[in-house]
Amino acid sequence: MNEIILAQDATTTISGLGTIGYGIATIGPGLGIGILVGKALEGMARQPEMAGQLRTTMFLGIAFVEALALIGLVAGFLF
Repeated sequence: MNEIILAQDATTTISGLGTIGYGIATIGPGLGIGILVGKALEGMARQPEMAGQLRTTMFLGIAFVEALALIGLVAGFLF
């Protein structure tokens, strides 16, 4: 009976670590998006005629950074 309880405790500890790991992993994409948007706005302020192209590139960059966050979420569920 004690072995079954210990096995259950081990699985809950592992899933708890996955949740904490994903929480820490979201810091990177959050900082990345913040820096990306800030630099794009800075570029638009310096050269307003390039605003359209910078905005398009910014949205592509945001999509790629968000993909990293989603990959981290899936990895958290798998491991």
